[in-house]
Amino acid sequence: MKNKVIIGTRGSKLALWQAEWVKSELQRMTPGLVVDLNKIKTTGDKILDVPLAKVGGKGLFVKEIEEAMLGGEADLAVHSMKDVPTEFPDGLFLPVICKREDPRDAFITATQNSKLKTQNFKGLPKGATIGTSSLRRSCQLLSVRPDLKIEQLRGNLDTRLRKLDEGQFDAIILAAAGVKRLGWAERITEILVPELSLPAIGQGAIGIECRTGDSFITGLIAPLNHAETSVCVRAERSFLKKLEGGCQVPIAAYARLIGGKIVMDGLVGSVNGDRIIRAHIEGDQAAAESLGIALAEDVLSKGAKEILDVVYGRCAPSVDGEISS
Repeated sequence: MKNKVIIGTRGSKLALWQAEWVKSELQRMTPGLVVDLNKIKTTGDKILDVPLAKVGGKGLFVKEIEEAMLGGEADLAVHSMKDVPTEFPDGLFLPVICKREDPRDAFITATQNSKLKTQNFKGLPKGATIGTSSLRRSCQLLSVRPDLKIEQLRGNLDTRLRKLDEGQFDAIILAAAGVKRLGWAERITEILVPELSLPAIGQGAIGIECRTGDSFITGLIAPLNHAETSVCVRAERSFLKKLEGGCQVPIAAYARLIGGKIVMDGLVGSVNGDRIIRAHIEGDQAAAESLGIALAEDVLSKGAKEILDVVYGRCAPSVDGEISS
């Protein structure tokens, strides 16, 4: 039996936390297994001075890692699910989605060099500056607070928190999952309810990708698949795929299992937040992907196509665009 595997991962603190967690789980389940990490710099990691919506290119945060797997330099890859495109290169697939952390967004206010003492999003003063690289987040926040000033915020989690503390923003919005995984939960001022900020597709979940013909790796990682998370995230991803969410667009979806049924909300918004189209669906978990498609068709019928045509017409194709770390 093979006793060594190589995990392909990005080099950020959060990406390494996720890869190390998978490594420790694999070694716990298979004593004697040697697991090495291959840290790979992706296109999304290299381009930090341009808004993601203008960068383009599918799989900004996974392409180089997938190439390493296809080239034999990695046996599996650990990704934040919201970075993973809905299409995979020939020879690769995603058999495992691990148990989800908190999928919601975190609102974080400055704690140093700031006169701002707000305790929640609603308490932000008029014209406050919010840092986020996500059109999904900004469109939803602007829809309820059009007075806010949204500024681009790129970089890893620690970089973004440092920029906040330096006074570049009054507050920033990050994925709660990453903040909690890195042990910074005390920095969170408020967790935003999905009614205010519907999460990104797959937010809070970790996915494991590998080669299609590698039965050893597939069997090794199989116990890490979390059935409930997997069915919910796959429903969300089918929603995104139907909408052809190929560039950084204001698309959101959140599915959860309640009483054995999938309950799912979806959203498409205009970039400036003046139009938000929402839809809701419930159904059997065995039909997860069909439910995602039906939800997408619902928002399209309500006018989402016109919004998406405008966004797609002005940006190059890429993945969802919210970097996780």
